[in-house]
Parts: sequence; C-alpha cells; structure tokens
Amino acid sequence: MPTTAPSGATARKVGQVALGAALLLAGTGHLTAQREEFQAQVPTWFPVDPDTVVVASGVVELALGAALVATWKQPARALVGGIVGAFFVAVFPGNIAQFTGHVDAFGLDTDTKRAVRLLFQPALVAWALASTDALGVLRARRRRTGNPVSAAGRAD
Repeated sequence: MPTTAPSGATARKVGQVALGAALLLAGTGHLTAQREEFQAQVPTWFPVDPDTVVVASGVVELALGAALVATWKQPARALVGGIVGAFFVAVFPGNIAQFTGHVDAFGLDTDTKRAVRLLFQPALVAWALASTDALGVLRARRRRTGNPVSAAGRAD
C-alpha cells in the first residue's frame, strides 16, 4: 500500500493554497470591481489617500497570495506565513474603523455583521501561521540555537 502524507501536513498544504487563493482574489478586488468598497474600510484618521491605501494593500495581497501558492520549502514557507499573519494584524484597524464608524461595505450593513467580521481576523492570523507551520519552525529553530520557547511562545 503506498504511503501518503500525514493528514496534518496535507491539511496545512490545502490551507496554505486556499489562503493564497483568497489573497489573490482579494488583491484583485482591491484593484478592480471592489475598489470603492475597500476604500470605505480605510479609517478616516489614516493620513494617506484611501485609494492609495487600497491600491497598495491590493498589490501587497497579490504578492502575499502568490508567495503562499509558490513557497513550499522551510524556513521560507514559515517566513511567508509570519508575514501574512502580520499583514492581517496591520489591516485590522480598518475592520475596527468599519465597525466603530458604522460603515456599510461588502454586505456588512449592521453592527452585528461588522462585529462578527472582527472575530474572523484572529482566525486569519491563525490560518496563516498554522498552514505554513510558522510557529513550529520558530520553535524548532530556537531549540537548535539553544534558546528554548516556553508554552506561552516566549523565549525562556
């Protein structure tokens, strides 16, 4: 009987490709038909023109999506996952501004829908880290260099 990849490894690969595809789709939307919807999510206090922010974030999403789809060797794969996770953290203020400003976009036309959307951002960060095994690679690297990582993720 032929051996197959462990289910966890397969799930991570599928998750990585799916997240990459989602970022490619979102990045394309930033630059095309959904551009105005994305502009509505740029906080009014942000000191850059909303269209510039949307175009720049769309280009970044395209690059990150392509990197997720194309990068399979560690530690580069884990690095990509960490960068994608950081990107999701960086854009979170836009989601908060949409909620606090009661801004309708992407069918999020009630505070309840916008609040539920906020709950998905940590899931996206976790998805980026888990699908690329970013934390596992970091822990292994720290063990090899003699800098153990505690259960809380901090160096001891």
